[in-house]
Parts: sequence; C-alpha cells; structure tokens
Amino acid sequence: MPPIEDLVNVFDFDAACKQKIPKDAYDYISGGAEDEFTLRRNREAFGRVTFRPNMLVDVSRLDLSVTLFGQRIEMPILIAPTGAHRRAHADGELATARAAGAAKTIMAVSTSSSYPIDQIGKAATGPLWFQLYAGPDADATRDKVERAVGAGCKTVCLTVDAPYFPHRERDIRNRMVRAEIQNEMGANARRRGAPPPRYGLPVRYTAQLTWSILDDLNGYAKVPVLIKGILTPGDAHRAVERGAAGIIVSNHGGRYLDGDPATIEVLPGIIDAAAGKIPVLIDGGFRRGADVLKALAIGAKAVLLGRPPLWGLGAFGQQGVERVLQLLQTELALAMGLAGRPNLASIDRSLVVIDR
Repeated sequence: MPPIEDLVNVFDFDAACKQKIPKDAYDYISGGAEDEFTLRRNREAFGRVTFRPNMLVDVSRLDLSVTLFGQRIEMPILIAPTGAHRRAHADGELATARAAGAAKTIMAVSTSSSYPIDQIGKAATGPLWFQLYAGPDADATRDKVERAVGAGCKTVCLTVDAPYFPHRERDIRNRMVRAEIQNEMGANARRRGAPPPRYGLPVRYTAQLTWSILDDLNGYAKVPVLIKGILTPGDAHRAVERGAAGIIVSNHGGRYLDGDPATIEVLPGIIDAAAGKIPVLIDGGFRRGADVLKALAIGAKAVLLGRPPLWGLGAFGQQGVERVLQLLQTELALAMGLAGRPNLASIDRSLVVIDR
C-alpha cells in the first residue's frame, strides 16, 4: 500500500481499496448491474460537457459554502447513501460519519447501513440525512423514518428506483446473498395474502408503491422528504406537484436498471422541469471537482458521492474518507477559480456547453 499522501486523486483510492479489501467486498462496492453499461456511461458522459471560462474575474476569495434545507455546509459535495460500510472497514459508517463531520459536510445514511442508525447518530460530528427503502410494510417504513429522525437525521431521501432486487452478476458469482433480501422476503412471506413470486423475482414491498407514499411520508416524517431516483422531466414535475422537498437525480450508480442514461445527461431536463421550485441534487459517477462544477453549472444545488468515500474508507478508514473529500473540495475550488466563478451564486449554465 502506498502512503496516503502519495494518493493524489479519487482513482488512486480506488486502486488502493481494491488492493486492501477482499475481492467480494470490492466487487460489491464497485460493481454494477448486468453488463455495467450505465456504470460506464456515468463516467463517459462528463466528456460531453465542456467549459466556457471567463477571464479577468477576481477569484482571490473563493467560497464553496452552501445551505441545504437549513443546514450550512462548507462545500456542495455530500456523501451519498451506500450500504454495508463494514465490508470496506470494521468501523464502517461510524468512521464515514466522523469524516463527513470533519469535512463539514453531510452524510446520508443508508437503510442498509451496517450499524444501527442511532449508533451512527451518536458517532456523527456533523449533519446526517436518512435514505429510505420503504418496507417491508407501512408500519416498518414509519418505524424506520421515526428512528432516523430520532437519531438526528435532518431529511429523508425516499429511494424510488428499486422496486425489485437487481441482477448484479459480480455479487452472484461471489455467492453474496444480502441480508436485506432474505429479511424482506421473509417478512413478505409472513404477511397474510402476500402474492407468490412471479418470473423468478422475489416479492418486494417497494414494488407496490405509488406516489401516494409521498403523501404518507410528508404526514409523519417531520423533516423534508426528498425523492431519490428521478431520471425524467415528467417524474420531476410529479415530484414537485406531489410535495417533495427536493429531488436527487440518480440511477443508483448503475446498480439497478442497466441501460439507464447517465445522470449528467438528464440533469438539464430535470432542472427545467423543477423550474426552481425545489432544489435538485445529483449523484452518479462524480470523480473530479470539474465533474461537480459541470453539474452545478447545469443547475444542481449539490452533488452526492457514492463509491469514492467507500474507496477511501476501504484503503485508510476514516482518514481515507477525509482525504477523498478534501481532494474533491480542492479540485472544485481550483476548477471554479480557473473558470472565473468565485462562489456558487456565480455559477450558471453559461459556463458549459453540452455536446448532444
């Protein structure tokens, strides 16, 4: 393993993590669904967005801070919800939460976290959000939300792109059966009147959900509810109309429907559909500060990172997560300075050209 100071970008942490942790754990973190087309496309699409920088702008005092749902953070880069951090490091989400606090940003905690939400809340030194997989029934969904809010989570991010468990072939070959699949299948089997499996697909509560769940969540969550997994302007418009507090443009990092578009590709249409009524955030393939700047220029309020913090965690624990966040913050600041954009308010769509 090289010393941490010799790692100069996110890709270096990817390589170090792959060297450090077991193959099945690395494949779980870094793999996608089926042919991994969407996984690759998320990265490739950034190459079709280029900058139009402005010169002779005073960029001597850069400011990357942003306020999201009443929480001021030092950069528009958050840690996205990802499950099972203990596959990368024994301290798991406890280390990741502490790293987010040290970087003065937000960590979104997954329903599939390897530590209980209240334990993560006690370890956290900064703001937390909670990502919700609904189920295995309405009562269990409400219990998850109330526990998360009680643990200090300031928003709920409802994931809507996962009605069935995906076909991730790396995990299948590694003979990994996730506990959440077994638990949810068992809970559904115990529910009276649960339908039998069809087409070889495990029955899942989330497959039954419609937009009415947003009404339910808004009724009892007591914190802003964001919709995570939006990829079309039509769904963005529906999210606004149904009372979502925000949208997270996401294709689940290419881990569910292979063939989804890259998130940066669909971001302009979703920004236009939201029409400034609610904040739009985005995840999916962000590895450079310049990638973040491109999303901000198109109109995103902030970017969430999925795999990079896990690569840092797997390679060096909490210190690795902190270093990944620091590198991306520095890269974003540099890109803003070179583009003639001293703060987030100065960034707009005139900064980029999108090659169709």
